[in-house]
Amino acid sequence: MTYWSLLLHFYQPPTQTHDVLVKVTEESYRPLIRVLRAHENARVAVNLQGVLTDLLLEHGLRDVVDGLRELAELGRVEFVGSAKYHPILPLIPEGERKRQISEQAKTNRSALGRAWNPRGFFPPEMCFSMEIGASVHAAGHEWLIVSGVACPVEWPVNVVCRVPVNGAQLRVLFRDDIRSNRISFRETNPEAFVEDVARVGGDAEAYVVTAMDAETYGHHIKDWETEFLGATLALLDAEAASGKPRVEMVFPSELLELFPDGPVVEPYASSWSTSRDDLAAHNPFPLWKAPGNRVHELQWEYVEHCLDLVAVARRYATTPEAKSFAVNAYERLGPALHSCQFWWASRRPMWSLPMIYRGFLLLNQVAFYAAHAIAVGDASEPVKREARWRLAAANEVRLELERELIGSRAP
Repeated sequence: MTYWSLLLHFYQPPTQTHDVLVKVTEESYRPLIRVLRAHENARVAVNLQGVLTDLLLEHGLRDVVDGLRELAELGRVEFVGSAKYHPILPLIPEGERKRQISEQAKTNRSALGRAWNPRGFFPPEMCFSMEIGASVHAAGHEWLIVSGVACPVEWPVNVVCRVPVNGAQLRVLFRDDIRSNRISFRETNPEAFVEDVARVGGDAEAYVVTAMDAETYGHHIKDWETEFLGATLALLDAEAASGKPRVEMVFPSELLELFPDGPVVEPYASSWSTSRDDLAAHNPFPLWKAPGNRVHELQWEYVEHCLDLVAVARRYATTPEAKSFAVNAYERLGPALHSCQFWWASRRPMWSLPMIYRGFLLLNQVAFYAAHAIAVGDASEPVKREARWRLAAANEVRLELERELIGSRAP
């Protein structure tokens, strides 16, 4: 018997437009929910990014949130934790990591009620480094999923590896990148997939974990939610009814009970878009912070200025006006760190001036509000002078980034 776990990642950026959100909902989210309702044997882990939860509720699409909640209550969905605004966790400070993980839980607990009880954790874009483990573990998660390229030991199919975290341990599930990509790029079908997965482990019990964007189904690949997922669930159900099941769908959390602990490992820093060539080139996060990518360099330099200005603003905001602007800066920092602005600047082959600039404008607001909070607060003159220098340096970065973008051509 092979146990198959599937994780679906539901996400749209904070800058997403109403029209696109509705289109994705119609093409992907609602059809997926219909498929999962139709199959009692469905067991799917869902990462509903908190920023998307907010967007769905704000844009009159509550039925998606309610549908996923109902599926969890029926035992067909298990929710996993993440970081609310989809930041690249290894690239932001520990304090911001903790805040975004906490806000993810707060948002989804409010929307999903008792159905929200995550045991596992999905790092946005599966961007992992050992530094993020403490924040994930401190929030109460038992396991996290990372890309298969991160696996530093013999591929585990019958044990669950562990990651050391401050004297404790997190279980780690490695995504089967090859099988996941076959699904994501329509390079398989239900019969071939089940036949392939059934052979994992030979005659012994084994497991396979696949994960992909939820939008793969119906939005990226028309009707894929029925042609692949629904048809695969029907095939598994038919085999079970015949008394000769070869593959059973289970939640990732169930794998922790089905299989013993494996070795303690330190997965490689990586993402689900990282290749082995990238690892060899010491480029673990190529779509978000690639060496030699000048736009990435400028984006992250501006982020550093924003983080510094917000920290100073929050420390010295004592007057009512200063407090108001410091709070506004801090609240905007979360969405301003979303990953898409960097992804669209990767040129692998993604490139979109509007998406890059739309994300940058959020960061620009953060810097402006924080700088004003410092200027009207009770900080000493040397502190204010340092803040003015920081803002001037940020503005120089902004100008260079704009020049870089204006003169750029699509790849």
